[in-house]
Amino acid sequence: MRGLYLVTDRGLCGQKPLEDVVYMALQGGVACVQLREKDMCTRVFVEEARKIKALMAPFQAPLIINDRIDVALAAGADGIHIGQEDMPYDIARKLMGPRAIIGLSVETWEDVEMAQNLDVDYLGVSPVFETPTKTDTKGTWGLEGLTRIRSFSRHPLVGIGGLNASNAADAVKAGADSVAVVSAICAAPDPLAAARKLHDIIRKALEQS
Repeated sequence: MRGLYLVTDRGLCGQKPLEDVVYMALQGGVACVQLREKDMCTRVFVEEARKIKALMAPFQAPLIINDRIDVALAAGADGIHIGQEDMPYDIARKLMGPRAIIGLSVETWEDVEMAQNLDVDYLGVSPVFETPTKTDTKGTWGLEGLTRIRSFSRHPLVGIGGLNASNAADAVKAGADSVAVVSAICAAPDPLAAARKLHDIIRKALEQS
């Protein structure tokens, strides 16, 4: 898991259809898309996930579903992202299978230590900075926390929370393999241009790290 990682937020897209935002983001260089829908019924969520997966196919980028393993399985998604209060990793792995991508959010140092013995595909370091898109957190990691996790963990790290073009390179230098953004693309007037700029910043930072 390396590069630019988009987490969707339908509300932040404004008048822009979510599918259009995802497509433009992929054109701009997004390497992975996490579809997050907190208030959508299962049937509609599955239909949406199938549409998103179809438009992503030419880009060979994985589709990750946030929280909902039932939706991920029904839509044939590439993986799932789970939090500390979601389904336990071992059960998620059993349901999703050995080839699925499974990401796990870590919000405390205890979470990081416990994840060390899990065969997760990446850790979502959440949140790096304060962010209005996620308010139920246990504090922020900051760049120092990201560096501390990098020095300890054997897993790829995806930084998320308050990340944008102004600090994405700093997150990579601090230890992130991937930078996840929400509003920096979803709320952008031109998602393609925003994604392209972020992609270039992250790519250069990865090359230098």
